[in-house]
Amino acid sequence: MKKQSSKSRRNFIQSLAAGTILLSLSPLVGVAQTKQDELPALKSNGNKLILGMVVFDGFQLLDVFGPLEMFGSLRDKVEILIIGERHGLVKSSAGPSVVIDCTFDEVKTLNILMVPGGGGTRREVNNGALIDAFKKLAESAPHVASICTGAAILAKTGLIDGLKATTNKRAFKWATSQSDKVTWVKEARWVEDGKFFTSSGISAGTDMALALIQKIFGRDTAIRIANGAEYEWNEDSLHDPFAKLNGLVD
Repeated sequence: MKKQSSKSRRNFIQSLAAGTILLSLSPLVGVAQTKQDELPALKSNGNKLILGMVVFDGFQLLDVFGPLEMFGSLRDKVEILIIGERHGLVKSSAGPSVVIDCTFDEVKTLNILMVPGGGGTRREVNNGALIDAFKKLAESAPHVASICTGAAILAKTGLIDGLKATTNKRAFKWATSQSDKVTWVKEARWVEDGKFFTSSGISAGTDMALALIQKIFGRDTAIRIANGAEYEWNEDSLHDPFAKLNGLVD
């Protein structure tokens, strides 16, 4: 009887362990198998705003996760989606990959649309399908923001023709060559023109994100989030030492 009881206990523990492993893997399986009508972020979720961050192979890590870290502190007010051309993994310029939550075709409307920079922008400015899909979302989104050389993708849509914008100062010549109809600002940490926000290089996107949070939710909220992240927010959009460092201004 003791042997049988011991064996039963071993079987029970083994079954429990197997179940635990399956449970731990289930979210990953769910991501791969999720259908369009099952994507919770595509549905109305109370009063939450929907923020979509577009990614592509060769995106810059901090361009994406700096701003998203700031907005991620507003989990009760903002829902975040990672958007791409197709489901699966998208590799950053630094190596790590992210999983796409939904494709352009699966997104109907967004409150906030963002696009990062990175080496991949050199390719994506010639990707007509991505430019057209991004433009469609940007036309209806109340707030649109580009980080770093993501401004080149935004410029290719034509939506900021005649508006002011800025971009990464080290890649300023290349990024601005994507459109001569934009009023490119050489010296600015970020630029706001209407519903469009554009930032300088990489870390500037985090400052810009806090400025956008300030516009939507108020300065107290932006300060609270910056302090909570132990981040020294550069609140002055004109403070841009990198413009001089890269020879754009005297």
